[in-house]
Amino acid sequence: MDNEWTEQELLQGITDGTESAFRYLFENYYPMLVAFANRFVEDLDSSRNIVQDVFVGLYDKRKTINIHTSLKAHLYQSVRNRALNQLKREKMEREHHGKMKNDRDEQVNYEEFLTVSELEGRINKVVNGLPKQCRKIFLMSRQEGIPNADIAKQLSISKRTVETQISNALKRIRTDLKKHGYLPLSIFIIGWIISLF
Repeated sequence: MDNEWTEQELLQGITDGTESAFRYLFENYYPMLVAFANRFVEDLDSSRNIVQDVFVGLYDKRKTINIHTSLKAHLYQSVRNRALNQLKREKMEREHHGKMKNDRDEQVNYEEFLTVSELEGRINKVVNGLPKQCRKIFLMSRQEGIPNADIAKQLSISKRTVETQISNALKRIRTDLKKHGYLPLSIFIIGWIISLF
């Protein structure tokens, strides 16, 4: 947890229905949980709905909820269970075999998905917090695959400016990952995830 809330304070705030506690929890975990759910259901809208349902359920059961692990682990486990239940429902509803995620529960490497999903969420949060032009240039480069020279032409700026902005974005990402303990991680994993943005 960040310095703003200890685990115990946050749990107490959830139990008491404190709005700021729920807001803190949502803002810090929502992107990561959506990325985690999406690795199961492979649909962003469904993933968002799953995570929203988990937060609503947490609020509805706040008076009686009994968390044996950490709040973070509880959220991830709840999202995982809902995602797998949705997959099972979809499987039963299908009239034909098509593309199905057979025995997905047994195949899921929970720890690996947890790490990668947290990393994706962390990077996404940094990218969303970049200055407007820097974010636009970075996404044009990484998400749309537009060459630096073409980005410069489209935005009427120099190629050097494009390169500097991309470098600044990557530096911000690396600094944030280091701050939150994700470095050193496999350069391959980090490079792969960054390439998704």
